[in-house]
Amino acid sequence: MNDVARAAAALRAGDLVAFPTETVYGLGADATQAQAVARIFAAKGRPADHPLIVHLPDAGHLERWATDIPDTARRLAGTFWPGPLTLILRRAAGVLDALTGGQDTIGLRVPDHPLALALLREFGGGVAAPSANRFGHVSPTTAAHVREELGDAVAVVLDGGPCSVGIESTILDLSGPTARILRPGMLDAATIGAVIGAVPSTASAGGSVPRVSGSLETHYAPRTPMRLLPEDEIATQARIAADAGQRVAALAPPRSGGDPRVTWRDASADPARYAHDLYARLRELDALGGDLLLVALPPATEDWAAIRDRLGRAAGSPK
Repeated sequence: MNDVARAAAALRAGDLVAFPTETVYGLGADATQAQAVARIFAAKGRPADHPLIVHLPDAGHLERWATDIPDTARRLAGTFWPGPLTLILRRAAGVLDALTGGQDTIGLRVPDHPLALALLREFGGGVAAPSANRFGHVSPTTAAHVREELGDAVAVVLDGGPCSVGIESTILDLSGPTARILRPGMLDAATIGAVIGAVPSTASAGGSVPRVSGSLETHYAPRTPMRLLPEDEIATQARIAADAGQRVAALAPPRSGGDPRVTWRDASADPARYAHDLYARLRELDALGGDLLLVALPPATEDWAAIRDRLGRAAGSPK
């Protein structure tokens, strides 16, 4: 039995399987087994009202999980699936409450990774899969990250190498009259708008919207206290902290560094590269066990929106 067949068998048995996607590694369970889904929440320490995303082998499985599917959903699925786009739709009858956090909506996507797709096709159904880490911590982008954090809680870990995108999917709500982005990702609003004929809005924090993964004020967080600062303040604040005897690490453009007491990691000026590296860099710097992690704020432009969102939540100050 090969690794994919073994993982599919583990899912059918109600066990947890970690697998790579293009975004981050997922912690998967058979989305039709209540006890298996409960194991996800237990392994992660995840609140019961925090909904899960169900991963599908292809768009042909939509009707099993959703109802009243709008034409925009089919167009987007036809264009961007497999890919880093999660669609929020009205849930179908029989969908477990645990998947939706008790809501009348369900998050669905088809991941763009050959190993994930092989697993989903071998399994033949929907796999509920949040990120394969403890709730609220930095998401995993390698199999080693999963093993370090979850250990024996996972029956099978499929190793597909580092994730190519590196941050979570864009979540688009299509359950209401207009399309709304509930979580930004590297698939941006303009690109989505070009397919559906209108740029989706961004849901305001105080609005009435479905609860979705990654929407809490503090999320994706290292254990080391983290501060976001303008790039031109990083070197000064790092020096002040080091003078005070703190062990300091920084994620910033190369020109910001220079103090030998500070552990520096270069931040890419390219948003796609930055996203690819982000969680691995945060995990690496967090593992140093320092007192302070300083991160330079990226540009406030659309192509950096998802990265600013993740950094803001990691620091407990979402933008």
